[in-house]
Amino acid sequence: MKTFVVKGNLCFSRSMDELVCMEHSYIVVEDGRAAGIFRTLPERYAQLPVLDYGEQLILPGMTDLHVHAPQFAFRGLGMDMELLEWLNTYTFPEESKYKELEYADRAYSSFVEHLLHSTTTRAAIFATIHVPATKLLMQKLDEAGLSCYVGKVNMNRNSPVYLREISTNQALRDTESWLCETKEAYRNVKPILTPRFTPSCTDELMSWLGKLAAERGLYVQSHLSENKGEIAWVKELCPDCAQYWESYDRAGLWKDHTVMAHCVHSNEDEQALMKKNGVFIAHSPESNMNLASGVAPINKFLDNGLRVGLATDVAGGSHESMLRAMTHAIQASKLRWRLYDQDVKPLSFERAFYLATMGGGAFFGNVGSFLEGYEFDAVVLDDASLDHPQELSARARLERAAYLADDRNLTAKFVAGQKILG
Repeated sequence: MKTFVVKGNLCFSRSMDELVCMEHSYIVVEDGRAAGIFRTLPERYAQLPVLDYGEQLILPGMTDLHVHAPQFAFRGLGMDMELLEWLNTYTFPEESKYKELEYADRAYSSFVEHLLHSTTTRAAIFATIHVPATKLLMQKLDEAGLSCYVGKVNMNRNSPVYLREISTNQALRDTESWLCETKEAYRNVKPILTPRFTPSCTDELMSWLGKLAAERGLYVQSHLSENKGEIAWVKELCPDCAQYWESYDRAGLWKDHTVMAHCVHSNEDEQALMKKNGVFIAHSPESNMNLASGVAPINKFLDNGLRVGLATDVAGGSHESMLRAMTHAIQASKLRWRLYDQDVKPLSFERAFYLATMGGGAFFGNVGSFLEGYEFDAVVLDDASLDHPQELSARARLERAAYLADDRNLTAKFVAGQKILG
């Protein structure tokens, strides 16, 4: 259906502080985009097919702005470790398995199936250094109808020999080959340049990736200021850089539509330059708690006009649920405020919802809301099983669903106007 109507209890953001809940209302969808929201359907649309979801909640699809697909297989393990120990104990051994396409097929099938049955409609995803497995992941995501950026990881130093590109030239050849084979290969999935993080990439490799990003107009994703040990390591590796962000900037990777995950310990200068250059922050609250990295001052970022989205960061995060990521963001911000910094207020539910929808969705364009002209990404939640003795408003039901709902409550899912589930 190119043009159709969806009816139900609509919940969406107009801005980071305005959450709109319209009960028993209508969205008109034309050519994959929202063409209007109405409490009463205008006569001119009366002949259109209507998908009536009754009392169910209809939300914008959510964007996971940072997730590691190959780590999904060991989610929930090693949560008593800090970042660098955890990488060497769990992450690198697991990611090395993806050189075997049979293993990658089984593991990525599980990841994509779980993502399909979550509230996530779009994602920025790390794969591994292995080109065939990365292409397989992109194919599976595309076939599922999910809209994603996927990165073949680049790493040629400070990693085990079994998970390291043998030379900068080999990394160059593999990455260029992968880009040529995937840039126009899929309807919904696109490549994104992915240096793992500064410690795992030589200056030569980073500079080459920066040139490639400029020549081909490619987006970039990496990590920044996640952990104090990591920051100290970058200072040792890059003595000519006064701050972490400079290691990306000097290579041409610090630019509009670069996603930097975490930014827990970004100082005032780093924050100002993220705003100036249009860099997105992927806030990963559960991962930052699990790996003892800290809690980013997200309300400060938002108040200062930075571009921020929400992320699960599997497997630093233990799950793929953006609903749980919202509640973790709220909880972590409360602890930060109570125990550390009373100048940065805790996140409101409105802002957490914005981060999961409109905030992260902006990386993909006009995505993450039901405002006119936005791409129609939507998830439908049946919260009837979350029984309550009182009658609740749609707003109250939405908040309760964020804390209590799971994939069993998901009844339908749309990406850019295409129904992919339900």
